[in-house]
Amino acid sequence: MKQLLMTAAALAMATTAHAADEVKLQLKWVTQAQFAGYYVAKDKGFYDEENLDVEVMAGGPDIAPAQVLAGGGADVMLDWLPSALSAREKGLPLVNIAQPFKTSGLMLTCWKDTGITGPQDFKGRTIGVWFFGNEYPFLSWMSQEGISTDGGEDGVTVLKQGFNVDPLLQRQADCISTMTYNEFGQVLDAGVSEDELVTFKYEDQGVATQEDGIYVLEDNLKDPAFKDKMVRFVRASMKGWKYAEENPDEAADIVLENDESGAQTEAHQRRMMREIAKLTAGSNGALDEADYERTVATLLAGGSDPVITKTPEGAWTAEITDEALK
Repeated sequence: MKQLLMTAAALAMATTAHAADEVKLQLKWVTQAQFAGYYVAKDKGFYDEENLDVEVMAGGPDIAPAQVLAGGGADVMLDWLPSALSAREKGLPLVNIAQPFKTSGLMLTCWKDTGITGPQDFKGRTIGVWFFGNEYPFLSWMSQEGISTDGGEDGVTVLKQGFNVDPLLQRQADCISTMTYNEFGQVLDAGVSEDELVTFKYEDQGVATQEDGIYVLEDNLKDPAFKDKMVRFVRASMKGWKYAEENPDEAADIVLENDESGAQTEAHQRRMMREIAKLTAGSNGALDEADYERTVATLLAGGSDPVITKTPEGAWTAEITDEALK
């Protein structure tokens, strides 16, 4: 009997010792192929291999990831660097620990019949822009072009754009914000041909900023156990991203299986995944310092109204990816 009790105790201790570490990931938006790498890592057991129990929490129009993180509702979140740097300057100590997206997918999509051929033609136009932190790249771009965002003949009228393409289709705006992997396809799905449109990729305009990075709170990085957990999380997540790049249709199907809303379609998610793969290509998860510095320079070049007022310090670390990529 004594032997049996000891064995049971030993088993309990072993189970406790090997219990998977919990990680709560807050996405920037709803379940879609933009986040395929994390869903793939969970589905394929890459998190299990790192002894992690990861909960992937969908975002949406009523969810502010930074607030969720600050309130302790998540361990890690996804955000665009401009938004994260702005939040950091305002007092929320966000730190980028990995950068799965190498290239920006942000662009403006305009009606060709407006006669717009370049940024110089934006004056006097109405342009749809997403807010909640997504407006910063556009505001920086207009500032560099010397174009006011207060309306009038010499400025642009900024239309606060919802998360659809109606303002363009209904001619409420001459141009709208679109992502290569999402809204641009929605415009085409509405029956508009590419010949009717002119697009301006932020990447081509030299004002691209880093998107969809992985962020944590600075104080948490002081905890060795948390850092170790993030090393394993980043390693497994990047394994998921590379698998998704190489198997885009399977990755899209995995996303669809996780879409509790039922709003996504196979055709849309497969197209999105193929476009997303172009943005993650070339990244091993480590933040490229030159890309980071370009983002900071873009945000600082805001004239009298810059997104950030000084060069950030401690806004990113290579410690996690250096360990994860060994």
